[in-house]
Amino acid sequence: MASPNNKQRSLQHGLTSRQVSMISIAGIIGAGLFIGSSNAIATAGPAILISYAMTGLLVLLVMRMLGEMAIANPNSGSFSTYASEAIGPWAGFTIGWLYWWFWVLIIPVEAIAGADILHAYFPGVPSWLFAFLIMLVLSGTNLISVKNFGAFEYWFALVKVVAIIAFIVVSSLAVFGVWPLAEVSGVSRLWDNGGFMPNGFGTVLGGVLITIFSFFGAEIVTIAADETANPKDKIRRATNLVVYRIAIFYLASIFLVVSLVAWNDPGLKAVGSFQRVLEVLNVPGAKLLVDIVVLVAVTSCMNSGLYTASRMLYSLGARGQALSVTKRISGSGVPTVAVIFSTLAGFAGCFVNYVFPGKVFGFLLSTTGAIALLVYLVIAVSQLRMRARAEREGRPLELKMWLFPWLTWLVIGTIVMVLGYMLFSDAYRYETLMTAGVTAFILLVSLTQRRARVVAQTA
Repeated sequence: MASPNNKQRSLQHGLTSRQVSMISIAGIIGAGLFIGSSNAIATAGPAILISYAMTGLLVLLVMRMLGEMAIANPNSGSFSTYASEAIGPWAGFTIGWLYWWFWVLIIPVEAIAGADILHAYFPGVPSWLFAFLIMLVLSGTNLISVKNFGAFEYWFALVKVVAIIAFIVVSSLAVFGVWPLAEVSGVSRLWDNGGFMPNGFGTVLGGVLITIFSFFGAEIVTIAADETANPKDKIRRATNLVVYRIAIFYLASIFLVVSLVAWNDPGLKAVGSFQRVLEVLNVPGAKLLVDIVVLVAVTSCMNSGLYTASRMLYSLGARGQALSVTKRISGSGVPTVAVIFSTLAGFAGCFVNYVFPGKVFGFLLSTTGAIALLVYLVIAVSQLRMRARAEREGRPLELKMWLFPWLTWLVIGTIVMVLGYMLFSDAYRYETLMTAGVTAFILLVSLTQRRARVVAQTA
């Protein structure tokens, strides 16, 4: 039985201003930028820059909408809470559990990626043991206090920021022909191999579906801000930083990649975009440097994933949409049970991957294919309704979405169009249907739970 003190506990302001700022700048940048971008480049060629720009604009608008709602009501449940208020409890329940499902599957993905890097340098230690240790260490630090999450994530993010800036500086010197070790210069590779858009505009849209997962997670800062002092100021700052992060970290770095390396270079997909550029520029120890940065990046994403999954589960529990035990908070302000449950789900995914390699876990991962777009769609619909409600009631808003409601409707229409494209595309239909299946299951659970409550209240 919970003690009276436990009932009064809430999430504490354990994150500092500089930690939240760094998380908002680079906290969610993972292997998708350093390695996965090579697949996107191979799909669309240099025109992948258009894909990144389109995705970046979509994320910028979504973050502005989310920022409007989050500043009005900072909450660890973020968009799930707003969906409950604006659309209905069923919407908050469904999107909250979908988001939790996404991150507890990403946790083992990142742990396995980090373990594979370490195993390559220490082959005597099995990969599964490295994955287990990475998850054990980070889950342990998350359980102690939110300060540990903030400290780890601050340094992880700082390493990524320094690495990307260094990459941009070196690559820019090469483009201008002043990097002494480079064999290439200029930007002629933007059009030398079949033109700027060698595979047609359709591949640019396909590139959007690949690149959107590199951006997904920007919304984490609205969840983390609830555990810091002056959350409204942090959310406003994070929302404003999105545009700079997109422009500098994504567009600038990918522009330099496609300028210095041919989009159809076999080495691009073999070793990843950043490493291939450093190899072409004859940077000593290119592989080791990139491996270190990628190891930090995947560990950072796993750390953020565990934090986010646990806070969403805690929020669901606090709203009566998960087991009540998940809303329990320790004396240090950590939702301990939510962290443990999320960690165990991550361990289960890791276990399944190693016991049934390439089978069950791949099937589970396919269910996350369209979750990012569904989250963005729910954010847009929630903002549309909450903003209209605020205007009817005459409530002032500290941060407003631009050109409301036209840009909001544009985002909604764009996401619906992309989801339709995925459904009718041979390359994405399976993942879209798998996501739809999981969504339908969670929605059914939500409606069943709600009906059971109504029956219990009338009994």
